[in-house]
Amino acid sequence: MGIYLNPDSSRFEEAVNSDIYIDKTGLLNYTNSVLHTMQKYICISRPRRFGKSIAANMLAAYYSRGCDARELFSQFEIAKSDTFEKHLNQYNTIFVNMQEMLSRSKNVQELVARFQKLIIRELKSEYPEVEYFDEDDLTLCMQDVYVQTKQTFVIIIDEWDCIFREYKTDREAQEKYLDFLRDLLKDKAYIHLAYMTGILPIKKYGTHSALNMFDEFSMIDPGPLACYVGFTEEEVKGLCEQYQMDMGEVKSWYDGYSFEKTLSIYSPRSVVNCMRLGKIGNYWNQTETFEALQVYIDMNFEGLKDDVLSMIAGNSVPVNIGNFANDMSTFHTEDDVLTLLIHLGYAAYDYDNKTVQIPNNEVRAEYVNSVSASDWGEVSKALKISADTLEAIWQKRPKQVAEAVRQAHFETSHIQYNDENALSYTISLALYAARNFYTVHREFPGGKGFADLVFLPRKKFIDKPALVVELKWDRTAEGAINQIKRNEYCRSLKDYQGNLLLVGINYDRKTKEHECVIEEINNDLEGHSAMWNW
Repeated sequence: MGIYLNPDSSRFEEAVNSDIYIDKTGLLNYTNSVLHTMQKYICISRPRRFGKSIAANMLAAYYSRGCDARELFSQFEIAKSDTFEKHLNQYNTIFVNMQEMLSRSKNVQELVARFQKLIIRELKSEYPEVEYFDEDDLTLCMQDVYVQTKQTFVIIIDEWDCIFREYKTDREAQEKYLDFLRDLLKDKAYIHLAYMTGILPIKKYGTHSALNMFDEFSMIDPGPLACYVGFTEEEVKGLCEQYQMDMGEVKSWYDGYSFEKTLSIYSPRSVVNCMRLGKIGNYWNQTETFEALQVYIDMNFEGLKDDVLSMIAGNSVPVNIGNFANDMSTFHTEDDVLTLLIHLGYAAYDYDNKTVQIPNNEVRAEYVNSVSASDWGEVSKALKISADTLEAIWQKRPKQVAEAVRQAHFETSHIQYNDENALSYTISLALYAARNFYTVHREFPGGKGFADLVFLPRKKFIDKPALVVELKWDRTAEGAINQIKRNEYCRSLKDYQGNLLLVGINYDRKTKEHECVIEEINNDLEGHSAMWNW
């Protein structure tokens, strides 16, 4: 047993012994299926907080010859597999966290030297009888061990892409690192599995394809490993039942990453913290501050600001992921920035529609924090005073609401401010704070048509009034209120018992002024018949 060669199972044991552990050992079924095949090269890219290191620790505990993990795994899904015993603790396993190596190195050359020196030392300790041709060359030393002992290797590298995050603009250092990994891993018969994890997919360098043998599973296309990216809906439902948490609340805060055949994936770290602490909240900012996002959304690419604001308002925007260079410094268009945000977990990608959106309320809060702290003029101000705008609606102060909508109003290149849809977009920004108390519905069906926006109080906030918002363009706010009544938009809210606020908003194109009218009605059971007969 060594530190890097054939480690024990203690790191995975810590995960299993924790308050919450979700069984993801089914991943081993896939890795077992590609052992000693052309598909043995696997690169997993996911954001922070999505359990990459736990999965790497699991693989090390399962394959390492340095421990007997039969009892540890016997309680989990993999134990039911026909391949469980065949591969359990059968391989010389090299497990390295590359970020740890980098933190003790001054440059890439020193990192490579340290990596080789540490592994070779443990190889010589494990196999002192082997005759080594070159005791300073790791690749040759592994080959000597294989030839003389017939023992094969599994290589696990966590945080493999740290070089591209720490040396963002040093192309020479990056290429040296890629060449080192290629020489270590490519076309080596004695390596039966190479598994790397990181935030970024493998770096693209034109014709330089150092690691083109890897199958990549990313936040854009996780393929058959989608259910191992995070927690599935069924897994979260089980946790909500166990910890008596409201599933609807948890879903709105931590869901939003959807992949083919796996409808909903939740952010694991956030869900675990939510369950353990019994509180819905923003746990994303415990691992990094909103400035990490702010750097990217403040980049001066045409259309980027418009897309960010559109996503904050709840929309999806088209994105072209094809030109992304898989690094954190090469940006040519807004699409490159949006693609990076997908890999960082700040955006969710719809593979079928080729669009991107903010996945959930937790991440949306990071965008609002970033925009509010940026120099985005009236929009930043509107987001900052959003809570005041919501309070103004509750207090039936229409002039204050109209002024807040004016501040949120902005011209965009691709969403022209010339119809009710664009006005809806602006209202969503002005009333961003409403998401803390309400479930927001657009084009809500009711009576003889669709209400533009309906805000229904979440279970925790049943004391808040429901809001039915109708928008008009070049007409009157009073006419918007009358349309709500005439078309009986509130009919769909017959099961809701509580106060209703009807909000009519109009934009006058000539005067460029916003007008607001607010009217309160009571939606208790006794008032239903009167309400439907306006």
